[in-house]
Parts: sequence; structure tokens; C-alpha cells
Amino acid sequence: MESTRTLITFLIGLTILSCSVGEVVANHKENKQPYNVLFIAIDDLNDWTGFAGGHPQAQTPNMDKLAKQGVVFENAYCAASVCNPSRAALMSGYRPSTTGVYGNGTQMRDSEVLKDALTIPQWFSKYGYFTTARGKIFHSANGEKADTISWDKWVQTTGGYGAVKRESGYLANGIPVGEADENFDWGPTDAAFEETQDYITAKWAADQLDKDYDKPFFLACGIFRPHLKWHVPQEFFDKFPEEKMILPEVNENDYDDIPKSALGPSKNYFAAKKYKKQQAAVQAYLACINYADACVGVVLDALAKSKYADNTIVVLWGDHGWHLGEKLRYKKFTLWEEACNMPLIFKVPGVTEAGSRCNNPVSLMDLYPTLSELCGLPINPENEGNSIVPLLGNVNTNWDRPALTTLGFNRHTVRNKKWRYTKYQDGAEELYNHENDPLEWKNLANDPQYNSVKHEMAKYLPTINHPEVKD
Repeated sequence: MESTRTLITFLIGLTILSCSVGEVVANHKENKQPYNVLFIAIDDLNDWTGFAGGHPQAQTPNMDKLAKQGVVFENAYCAASVCNPSRAALMSGYRPSTTGVYGNGTQMRDSEVLKDALTIPQWFSKYGYFTTARGKIFHSANGEKADTISWDKWVQTTGGYGAVKRESGYLANGIPVGEADENFDWGPTDAAFEETQDYITAKWAADQLDKDYDKPFFLACGIFRPHLKWHVPQEFFDKFPEEKMILPEVNENDYDDIPKSALGPSKNYFAAKKYKKQQAAVQAYLACINYADACVGVVLDALAKSKYADNTIVVLWGDHGWHLGEKLRYKKFTLWEEACNMPLIFKVPGVTEAGSRCNNPVSLMDLYPTLSELCGLPINPENEGNSIVPLLGNVNTNWDRPALTTLGFNRHTVRNKKWRYTKYQDGAEELYNHENDPLEWKNLANDPQYNSVKHEMAKYLPTINHPEVKD
């Protein structure tokens, strides 16, 4: 009897919470107090933040503060573990397998599907918003691949990161030229924080929050670091003594049960190991994350002081994850957890509960329909993501939709709370149980007892795979 009463109370609570979210959204549909949107993108940011807990030495006080004010999605995944297709997908609402945009060399609008597609800012502009952006939101911060036509006002990115010392024949990090990728480089610069590119972008966004608008705004701020090269001012490196840096756990025999269809170990891993630069790489990546966090702080402080603080949605996201030695790799470009998982925070006044955390799997594909619903806009019927508004109102809402990530033609991975299932173009598979193998060291795909799991997960693979778009 007591358990029945408890269940009834719980269900009533869910109903009330659902109604309250609906009422808030309904109010905005009637334009009683339309939401603004502050859209913050951080390039190549994995879970090495304080709020995500990916590395114990991470220092991200500003992002941590935002996390305590909103909802952290602990299992958020990119549509592709590469910059261009990830951003093209989340900004257009179309999966890479639908558009054929799989790599960084492709111009998004060269896809027949995306040629005239309405991106998130175009959709918001169509329905009465003023949209403006600076920094890396699409694949580039400037030029054709920035898709400047998406914005009512696009602002050119300026500034650099300062000069770095480098000996002839060596990268700035001390690795001989040719033994690692040319852009796999790092080192402190001589610039002041206020002179650097991402600070200038953040200051621009902060200044926009001090202006008056005659319509609701969609303001996007793209932070480029921690994208390579890891060059930021010395003060950020000083916070992370190289000799004290903790390395991620690495299994040198990791590839014993991984199919050849997967990408193998990278030369960057062996170069960093050979020249004992692994701790230096961790230092540089954490320094760049701390630098990015300082830039985020400039924007968030301005919002808190502005007249828009109480009716502005804040969404902060990374475009994909990053390997720091796991799977014997650096960079992204894989279908494993380190490359597919990235931070996602939503703060929605009147909807999200401060300090809440959601472990349901969600996708960056979900941003387009979610923001549309929150702001009272019609849902674009072309969107291939799902609105996660129910999860914003109640993080424990029943959610049975796994996240899909793509890396090239007919190469996909599906992630739910417990499993990661990957299938490559030649039919090779991987399967990992995240409840007891969070580092994905034991591939269960060839064990017949898991055939039913693979069959169930495979239902979420795309049925159509568009050939790669060529320039």
C-alpha cells in the first residue's frame, strides 16, 4: 500500500513538473517575455573540465559555475567526431549520413541537401530573432566555411595568440619536425590575455549584452582553443606544472580485439612517448582549457550584469571529444568514447533546476529542435534530432533514444546508457559495456551471448548513407 502511494505521488509530481515546463514555454510562445539565446561553442573540448570530471587537475571555474546554475548532460555526444561534419550537422539539423558531409575538406553548402537548408540562426531569424555571431560556430571562424549567410550580422574574427619560441628543426614542443603532425604542437606565448583572439571574441560577445535590441536575440560566441596548436599565454601554462601532470589510463594492448576497420595508433602517440612529452601534452591541453574557461567567464559575467540575465537561455557545448593518449592516439577522428563525448550545459530560466545532472544519452543534433521549442518557434520538420525539453524540466524523464555518431561513409557508433555499439563499412563491429568497462578495453562484439544486444542497437543505425560530398 505504501509503495503504491509513493508511486502515485511520484507520478503526480512528474505531471506537475511537465505542466510547469509547458506553461513556461507557452508564455514565451505568446511573447510575454521571449527568451534570448546565448550560444557558446568551444572547439575540441573533451570532458577535461571540473564539472564533467574527466581530469582531476582541470581548472574551469567559470564553466563549473554555469554548470551549477543549469543542467549538465553527462552523456552528450557529437553527430561526428570531426569539426566540420559535427558543426554542419548540429547547425543544420541533418545527420552526416543524410548530407554526405563527413570530413573537414567539404564545404557544407556543396551538399545538395544543405544547399538551401535553413540553419539554426536562419530559422530563428525567420521567426523574428536578431542573430549575430563571432568566432568558430561553423567549421571556420572566417571565410566561406564560416557560412556567414546564416547570420543577420556576422563579425570577422581578429587577433592571434602571440609568439612562441621554437628551435630550428623542432616543433615548439621539442619534438623533431616530421615525427609528429605539424599542428600537433604547443607552447606558451608572449601575449597578454587581452591581446588574444578568443578573448577579443569573448569581449565582443560581452559588449553585445550591453546593447538594446528591438527583438529577441540569438548571440553566438565561438571559442577556438583548446583546438591545436596549443599556444596560449604563459600565465595559463604556469597553473599546470608539467612534472605534476597526471596521465590518462592507457592500455598498450588495446588493439588486440579491435577490428582493422577502426583507426589504428597514431604517430603522435609514439612521438610523444618517445620524446617523453606526454605530461607536457596534458599540461598544454589543460592550459588551453583554462584559457577557454577564462574567455567564457568574460561572457557569463557580462550576462549576469546585464538586463537580459533572467530571460536568456545559455547553452554551452563542445563540438566533439579528444584523445590524450587513450587508444594510443591523440586528436579526435575515432568512434570511441573519448572522441564522441563532450560537454553540454543548458541553463533555461524558469525551466532548468540549478545543479541538476542528466545521464540520459543526448546528441548535439538535439540542439536545433530543443532551442526552437524553448523559444516558442515551430519545429523545423527537417530536423533529425529530438527535442530534449522534457529532460530539461526533469532529468529523470524516461528516455529511450540513444545517440548516434558518424565517422565517414557507413561508419557509425550508437551509445545508450549501458552500451556502445559500433559498425564499420565492412561489417566489422565493436561492443562495449560501459557499466563495467568505461574505458572500452574489452570488445564483446564477437561473443554470441551479446547478439541480441547488437541486434537491438543496430536498429538505430541510419538506413540511408549518402556518398561523401566532394568539392
